[in-house]
Amino acid sequence: MSDARRRLPNMNAILDDPQLDGFPRELCKALAREVLQGVRQEVADGGDAPDGAQVASRVQAEVAAVLGGRARPVINATGVVLHTNLGRAPWPQEARDAASRAMGYGNVELDLATGSRGGRLDGVSRLLHHLVGCEAAIVVNNCASAVLLALTAFARDREVLVSRGELVEIGGSFRVPDVIASGGARLVDVGTTNRTRIGDYAAGITEDTAVILKVHRSNFKLVGFTEEPSAEAIAQLADSAELHAFYDLGSGSLDGWGVEPSVREAVASGMDLVLFSGDKLLGGPQAGLIAGTAEAVARCRKHPLYRALRVDKVTLAAVEATLALHLSGGTPPALRMLDASLDALTERAERLAAKLERAGIAAVVAEGESQAGGGSLPGEGLPSRVVQVALGDVDRVHRCLRLGEPAAVARVSRDCLVFDVRTLSDEELEPLVQALLRAVAAAGGAGGEADGGGVDRPEARG
Repeated sequence: MSDARRRLPNMNAILDDPQLDGFPRELCKALAREVLQGVRQEVADGGDAPDGAQVASRVQAEVAAVLGGRARPVINATGVVLHTNLGRAPWPQEARDAASRAMGYGNVELDLATGSRGGRLDGVSRLLHHLVGCEAAIVVNNCASAVLLALTAFARDREVLVSRGELVEIGGSFRVPDVIASGGARLVDVGTTNRTRIGDYAAGITEDTAVILKVHRSNFKLVGFTEEPSAEAIAQLADSAELHAFYDLGSGSLDGWGVEPSVREAVASGMDLVLFSGDKLLGGPQAGLIAGTAEAVARCRKHPLYRALRVDKVTLAAVEATLALHLSGGTPPALRMLDASLDALTERAERLAAKLERAGIAAVVAEGESQAGGGSLPGEGLPSRVVQVALGDVDRVHRCLRLGEPAAVARVSRDCLVFDVRTLSDEELEPLVQALLRAVAAAGGAGGEADGGGVDRPEARG
């Protein structure tokens, strides 16, 4: 063993350091072992041996990181509104307030009028009835869960018909055929990749068929020589054949934002169940909503799998508050961002650039392009306004920005950090400026002159 490694402090010396006072001793001991292992390797590679206080400082940082948890708020300056990596839609204030109120005791499964058990889903069901015209509704933890529950309840050991052009992968290698198989059903694909007619569905029906499933292609486009039957035609075929028809909408747009399908129209088409997300174009918390006929919804709710997939009281309260916001004519933050005018974005970008200039950071307002994200509007960008800041070591500054307090994420284009103001609130402009100042200082004062050139399209995941 080298002399340098012999000089490393022992475990007791580290644990007795005042920097670790008040922290759980067993946790400190476990993390000290990890830190010491790394320090020994550094010394073996020729580095200097740190003293006890320096090692204790590293241990203290690790302990604080563990106890502080991984989840942190992030300022989203990427321009991707429904950013999967950043938690998709930011909750409306009404949903945040409702979630906070629900954290104590509440009437989750108690009917306050009668004093008897019940009522867990009455709020969601009643709100969606008035919003989209369904007879009943339930909520589970995401849209994939909604599809899984519906297929398990109706098609286990039987066949599900799906257009070959709708056998999509929704992300994370999670594919429609896998969901169908997980529910114990057998997939029967009909038609071709680009053209599926109602006759293809009819020809695929056998005595083992239980469900016709329509899937919205939310994350890619099918263009050119294409054809597909309407939801109404599929629902009518299913009804005439005494089958069930389900529509996996995914995005959850109540009115049909942009070219996204509408939950209202899907329910009106005659589908037995319409399945959609809560954290995309609905603009609320992660959830999977199932809206449809009273008989079909009740069958899902009574299935044992529902209990494993249902949401907790906090999410349930937030979903109700988001639906109530829609019903009262309000707009969740994500939809306000998507609908923001270029005039409003230009004014916000100019205010951000002015704040940066006053702080001594050269900034240029330029044209940019945002993304809806979350699998919505595939291949279509949203004209936006961005603020460019040229930096000497842009990647290093961006890393410091991500690790700062508050954490912030932007885009990188050539030697510039690019801040898309579509996903920034007015209240976040000053905190972002201060965060960037700290990041530049932490990165060694890297800086440069911004030019007015175009901005590359963002490579950001929705």
